[in-house]
Amino acid sequence: MSKAERMPRIYVGADLHKQQFTVCAISEQSGETVTGVFKTDNTGYDEFCKIMHELEEEQECSIEIAVEATGNARYFKNKMEAEGFGVVVVNTSKFKVITMSTKKTDANDAYTLAYYLSKDMLPESHLCDQTSEEIRRMLKTRSILVSSMVKIKNQIHGMLLGYGIETKTAQFQSKKKRQELLKDLEDHGYSQFTASSLKVTLDILDDICEQVKMIEAQIKEMTKENETIELLMTMPGVGFVGATTITAYTNNIERFDGDFKRFASYLGIVPSVHNSADTVRMGKITKRGPQELRTAFVQVAMGIIRQPQNTGDWKLMQDYKTMKTSKGSGRAIIALTRKVARIIFAMLNNREAFNPQLVVKCE
Repeated sequence: MSKAERMPRIYVGADLHKQQFTVCAISEQSGETVTGVFKTDNTGYDEFCKIMHELEEEQECSIEIAVEATGNARYFKNKMEAEGFGVVVVNTSKFKVITMSTKKTDANDAYTLAYYLSKDMLPESHLCDQTSEEIRRMLKTRSILVSSMVKIKNQIHGMLLGYGIETKTAQFQSKKKRQELLKDLEDHGYSQFTASSLKVTLDILDDICEQVKMIEAQIKEMTKENETIELLMTMPGVGFVGATTITAYTNNIERFDGDFKRFASYLGIVPSVHNSADTVRMGKITKRGPQELRTAFVQVAMGIIRQPQNTGDWKLMQDYKTMKTSKGSGRAIIALTRKVARIIFAMLNNREAFNPQLVVKCE
């Protein structure tokens, strides 16, 4: 549909911050520019929407708004769409015009967004649905707690080693085993102050473990009867947390149009390319996608490596061993991760459970 055939528009760029947002509106009909600054509270949003609705009636047009992907972009988008405005959330990693500007002000940034929106030249960022967003936040909280547990365990390892007591990972697997560490220290005749310090650290570790269990229970409640998670867990190496993470970050797999290269680019597991004249150099992987999703795929690859009794006859495992010998462990794991991602992408696209016969090397 041409511009002459559809309702004229007012293109609005919104430079969104925590306390306020600056807007620039460009009329498609007159080319007139309107600017303003509003608070990011109900009063500010209401004031902005009132002005936009007045412009709609006055010029008999529709409103389309562009905003960069920020922490409060989802809330802003929901507020504006509830008012009937179209909203484009801009992928900032693919739109460098603003960050590279030599005259960077809120007003100029808003104008730039409005101008490129009017030319339909803004790279749009995909926002997941509200449920997936909530699951992502729960997974992030779990990740932070697990990271804290690792640091505390390392601290205990170091503390006890300083007293001549060598500890193993298995000694931290349960509360009962962790308490045995305290008894072991007391048996070595160390002072009550040393034992007291260890007890406090173990109590903190116990509390965090309970919090992790509680969060995992909540995630399971949120994702019960989720067919995608069940589908992914048919593949060896994919546990519940990994399957949930992959599901939460790929809830709209159709947007890749069946193109694995686009999916791999989203994951950030494709190599960077430096092309000059006849020289093409392949660099390290881009790591541009969600870190949590990329980590989940690497963990799946590591899970496959750790169970040779189930995966030893897979062709991709034999390729991994060959590449590990020639290129090193790091590159081999990334190559394996890319192959795992291709398999999971096919599973999600076709809605088919994992078929081990398709990955076994033919004799």
